[in-house]
Amino acid sequence: MADGILVKELRAWFGHTQVLRGIDVTMAPREVTAIIGPSGCGKSTFVRCINRMHEVVPGAGVEGCILVEGHDVYGEHVDPVQVRRRIGMVFQRPNPFPTMTIFDNVAAGLRLAGVRDRARLSEAVERALEQAALFDEVKDFLDRPGSGLSGGQQQRLCIARALAVQPEVLLMDEPCSALDPIATARIEELILELKRDLTVVIVTHNMQQAARVSESTGFFLLGELVEFGQTKTVFTNPRDKRTEDYITGRFG
Repeated sequence: MADGILVKELRAWFGHTQVLRGIDVTMAPREVTAIIGPSGCGKSTFVRCINRMHEVVPGAGVEGCILVEGHDVYGEHVDPVQVRRRIGMVFQRPNPFPTMTIFDNVAAGLRLAGVRDRARLSEAVERALEQAALFDEVKDFLDRPGSGLSGGQQQRLCIARALAVQPEVLLMDEPCSALDPIATARIEELILELKRDLTVVIVTHNMQQAARVSESTGFFLLGELVEFGQTKTVFTNPRDKRTEDYITGRFG
């Protein structure tokens, strides 16, 4: 894995409203990139464009180029379902399938991909739960509903579900905003472990979190990428006055 994510001239719309304006950025492989900025600035739209979730919204549109590991995710004959398998996503609120067991939640993507062999499914589920630092907590009751877990466990279950299909990239849209501090710390530890194998992009309102987990940070404002660079530099010596104003709490 050597290419990471390359975004060129990315523009996005909801109907006639343009929400991203010519985004150009390169995100390094096997690193954590944090996306920060005030509400409504285009952060979530940006990450949803990376795995083609944006286009499922009625009236949404996208222009530009996104290369993930050298492959154009918007290429002419590219299957969006395959894109979303390679580029996993974890959302703001934990969303385990409520009627499914813990095992079936994790195995869902594999079954959609046609995997039916029970031994292979069991091996993949255990591996994904281990990666999500959840296996030891749930190994004795995998047949119970995923919705019965705590909020933090449910979020790690959703991470395991995304990891089960062995993606190359993991997108995380405010993954800790609904969690308590202890659960948040567990997720942050997990992010630091995952980057050994994955490229991770995390949208967060929490600038302390961005500073703790990421190597690079991008600051979005009104649909523009105002600044992108090493996290330490962006937070301690920003080039743009707007970045400084946001980080120091003058707006946002």
